[in-house]
Amino acid sequence: MADLHADERLELEEEELELEDDELEDDIEEMEEFDPFADLSDEELDALVEAEGDAGAAYGLVAGDAPAGFRSGFVALVGRPNAGKSTLLNACFGSKVAITSPVAQTTRRRMRAVVNREGFQLVFVDTPGIHKPKDGLGSELNRSALAELGDVDVVAFTIDASVPIGRGDEWVAERVRASRAVKILVLTKADKVDQARMLEQLARARELADFDDEIVVSSTEGFNVEPFIETVANYLPEGPRWYPEGMDTDADDATQVAEFVREKVLLRTREEVPHSVGVVCDHLERTKRLARIHATVYVEREGQKGILIGKRGEMIKHIGTDARHDLERLFGTKVYLELDVRVRPGWRDDINAIRAMGYAFEE
Repeated sequence: MADLHADERLELEEEELELEDDELEDDIEEMEEFDPFADLSDEELDALVEAEGDAGAAYGLVAGDAPAGFRSGFVALVGRPNAGKSTLLNACFGSKVAITSPVAQTTRRRMRAVVNREGFQLVFVDTPGIHKPKDGLGSELNRSALAELGDVDVVAFTIDASVPIGRGDEWVAERVRASRAVKILVLTKADKVDQARMLEQLARARELADFDDEIVVSSTEGFNVEPFIETVANYLPEGPRWYPEGMDTDADDATQVAEFVREKVLLRTREEVPHSVGVVCDHLERTKRLARIHATVYVEREGQKGILIGKRGEMIKHIGTDARHDLERLFGTKVYLELDVRVRPGWRDDINAIRAMGYAFEE
């Protein structure tokens, strides 16, 4: 089954590919000026807040039925880029829900994944790696990650055991220390170091904050993954089942399509290309037997576009094939995937483009 339309899609004029920033900004200003609650009294507002729970239940954000003594809560995975947060999330979940790659800043969207066990429910929040931002995109990713520190029950501070602890970890630790949540130190990638190195890293990591607990894991080998889940669960308060059983993640289908395509770009390209790539799922139509998908890959320069397309379109074809395999597993159907590559100069410093791609921080 073909993964691409003809190359003519890739030759569209750059002017046709630019977003209408001015019009979008006008629309946003008009939305900000509109207050749908301006004419409601205090009593009516109170009644609306009380009634809102019925709608929220459809999204798993309101208390569900749970037996006495049931524990539940939100757990943020935080750390520097490439600390193994998404790999740990996938290991806890038991299958792939978050994309991974050796490239820093692979995670750009905050995503929640639900782990259910008898007696408790963990809602893991995978966050972008906290780092010193170099552009507008980096600033938005930091805002998204840091915001989670104040909204969760447990903060799992992940540190790569195979990399010396440095100023980046210390900078993240300063933010972790300010959180009122339970703090658990998690040393990842235990399979990459010997015991002596692990003990040395553990001693150094303990100096970063006053941790309530600690654990060493290897997500790829499955070492201590279930004990990590149990450790976190021990600190959860008694509470409701926030997400109904069967709801595994809060990421919608279009978001997962965009992320799986971007992951394949990261795995097949090098140097500056991965950091300049953004992906948007433009169309998604699903039936019981087939999913028809169109996605656009954005880069910042013509040279990057040429790299992604490759000689006679070979590179983009490989990316599409790789992504299609993951999407077929995800959707449980055959997938027809079309990919376009478009140039949007400087999009990482354009807040409108960042919003359009779903990478902006949302209050």
